[in-house]
Amino acid sequence: MTVTDLATLVEGAVVGTAAAVARHAQGGYVSDLLSDVMANAQEGDVWITMQRHVNTVAVAQLKGLAGIVIVNGRQPEPDMLARAAEHDVAVVVTSLPAFDVVGRLFGAGLRGRRAS
Repeated sequence: MTVTDLATLVEGAVVGTAAAVARHAQGGYVSDLLSDVMANAQEGDVWITMQRHVNTVAVAQLKGLAGIVIVNGRQPEPDMLARAAEHDVAVVVTSLPAFDVVGRLFGAGLRGRRAS
């Protein structure tokens, strides 16, 4: 599933470059703790979070994530969007709560993955 497909599924708006939103999500990870994501998310995961600041882009870039989904209708800070565009990181904004986002993605076949 591409980030664009994922955005449609979660009724979200896509923010990002064409290359970024064309990436394929291979799994998913949900957390609001950046250190947890750095320790446990896998390359190619989509990250579901309520965090909306510039440091989320740094973590997504470091881990090679497919994109970031910001939940609960929270809007990304302007510096986050600028950094995401600069580093080709896709951002999706949805009004849905994290629980519903995960449920929809799971129902569509996306799964969490554990580090090996």
